[in-house]
Amino acid sequence: MQIDTVNRNETFVTEFVFLGLSNQPRVQAILFLVFLTFYLFSVFGNIIIISVVGIDSQLHSPMYFFLINLSILDICYTSTNVPQMLVNLLTRRKTISFWGCATQMYFSLAFGMTECFLLGVMAYDRYVAICQPLHYTVIMNWKICIQLAAFCWSSSLVSSMIINSFTLRLPFCGPNILNHYFCEVPAVLTLVCSDTSLTEMVVFVFSIIVVFLPFLLIIVSYGYIFRAVLQIQTSKGSNKAFSTCASHLTVVAIFYGTAIFTYMRPSLKSARDRDKVIAVFYTIIMPMLNPLIYSLRNKDVKSGLRRSLTLLRSSGVSKGVHVSLWPHSCE
Repeated sequence: MQIDTVNRNETFVTEFVFLGLSNQPRVQAILFLVFLTFYLFSVFGNIIIISVVGIDSQLHSPMYFFLINLSILDICYTSTNVPQMLVNLLTRRKTISFWGCATQMYFSLAFGMTECFLLGVMAYDRYVAICQPLHYTVIMNWKICIQLAAFCWSSSLVSSMIINSFTLRLPFCGPNILNHYFCEVPAVLTLVCSDTSLTEMVVFVFSIIVVFLPFLLIIVSYGYIFRAVLQIQTSKGSNKAFSTCASHLTVVAIFYGTAIFTYMRPSLKSARDRDKVIAVFYTIIMPMLNPLIYSLRNKDVKSGLRRSLTLLRSSGVSKGVHVSLWPHSCE
């Protein structure tokens, strides 16, 4: 049943029905093939980055330690939403249980928040590396690396739990048609049959903390970085500094642009079809682009990939290759 009756005057939703991105069978078939390709590329691309950074000792630095965290995060993030969407594209009735929706909403929001914090930490890491190179290994030591990564993950899990608690305490009396392809807070709030102003305020406050403050940290960090780069005498040095930060800036521009549009607006209940399209960027396209951005736009990763392939060919998989996920400079 979609809606169960508790008593004579009270009902509650037991499942949600997704409208999805399209109701045309031919379009759904095309979307299935496209998004399946994106999903597989995202998973295997991020696994390759994790493997290359783990194998190549020259990439064992704080920057690539956080990159491993970003790759693991992208695999988790896209796996929270895309498999459900792919199944729905092949079925006529696109449903999810109430608690299945709650679980998906919790993890997708938590992983999205983690990426916000992690991108801010990566910006701070680049600031220290470029603006304070002599103190880099002291400031970004093993203890700090672990603490920053742990903060990104744990604070996001707790924040998502708080937001979901405020959302799920609200009554869902029907209808249960969700104008989205996965359970996201703004879309779910449109189905609430009572006042949502308090929940929207909570979401807005957390958006300032989780989205705006890390974004402000990134802006300040890169302001100092660009000032330091302009003071570099040789063009080779400035080009190397800009190249180091180019991949991070690309991720930041796309991710924060879509996140701010979705969560930092006056009314979260004004969900529209374009929200679904925007969500595709940070749930599907971004996890796929990260391996491309950090490999094709990063000379160190490309060199590390070549060295890793050479090492695997020379040593042989049967002999075993040591893989470390901890940066040497953080030890």
